[in-house]
Amino acid sequence: MLRRYWLATFATAVVVGLVPIALAMLGRGCAGCAMASPVAYHLTRSVPLGAPDRWDYVVYDSPAHRVYIAHGDHLTVVDARNGRVVGQVQGMPGGTHGIAISHAAGLGYTDDGEAGEAVAFSLKTLRVVKHLKAAPDSDAVTLDPTSGHVFVVDGDPGLLTVIDPATDRVAATVHVGSKLEFIVPGNNGKIYVNGVEKRDIFRVDTATNQVDATWPIPQCEAPHGLAVDTATHRLFSSCENGRLVVVNADTGAVVATLPIGQGTDAAAFDPTRKLVFSSNGMDGTLSVIREVDDNTFVPVGTIKTALSARTMTVNPVTGRVFLVAAHTNSQAMAAFRAARQAGRRGPSPFVHDSLELLFFDPRK
Repeated sequence: MLRRYWLATFATAVVVGLVPIALAMLGRGCAGCAMASPVAYHLTRSVPLGAPDRWDYVVYDSPAHRVYIAHGDHLTVVDARNGRVVGQVQGMPGGTHGIAISHAAGLGYTDDGEAGEAVAFSLKTLRVVKHLKAAPDSDAVTLDPTSGHVFVVDGDPGLLTVIDPATDRVAATVHVGSKLEFIVPGNNGKIYVNGVEKRDIFRVDTATNQVDATWPIPQCEAPHGLAVDTATHRLFSSCENGRLVVVNADTGAVVATLPIGQGTDAAAFDPTRKLVFSSNGMDGTLSVIREVDDNTFVPVGTIKTALSARTMTVNPVTGRVFLVAAHTNSQAMAAFRAARQAGRRGPSPFVHDSLELLFFDPRK
């Protein structure tokens, strides 16, 4: 995912303020103004995750009421209701990134990025049961509900490794041909992948395992987060230049472009409340956008979270947003910035053993 990129950009980014909500409504005759009332979320719980403080994706498993957090060489599994740590999935020394859950097979999947492997584990015992060969820089992972297959993004080589959980074997490799980031299923026999290198969104047919559409999003610099509203067929790609681009998932047409915070690494959609989120690690905010209808999107809130809170997931029933962040050290940050300006790799700006899972709930 962002890994090297996010730390490098963190030192030099300029925080850009959100455009006022009123500007977003100009030219629309204020259509949907009633739906543009501000929303508010507040921190209700923080769960210590300990070391290592290098982390990536966080995934909510609705049937099991669990949250999976990829950090360092393992996954931490947390009860999404009370914050109790359920257990750990261990055995990925090259670093974990993505997570997908197949309840039909009783298996979860993550990756070992340096080893270029997908890793299957038991949902019951949380023990690793199999390592499957993927490709270098294995990263994001998702489950396609139509085919039942798991798709692993191999970011740098521009590949997707397709796994059939029924046999727990690699079923295919999709050659996309460009550096990739996050991936989401459309619940329509398609999956969608952010092309970070050339500012694209790729659509893949999960029956043929072939790319069947490539859509440019030129106004989106370094697209990282990706979410989808499967009801309205809208994709939400969050971009490193402080924008979120809304794309028609059937035609690839850009529907809207909206302001978000700096340092986004994840986008999410709450289908119950019709809210789109971008978690922004550089300015420690959560940008909230309301989907008024399939062509009208309005910023309705900027929630203060925590510096470095760049990845997230959402419980669509309660509206709870889960974010992962580590404490930052001001002296280490200054040294990191100085090193980056000199063209060197600086020290980590994060306080050791400070990683936390944050619960943010809608205010009643």
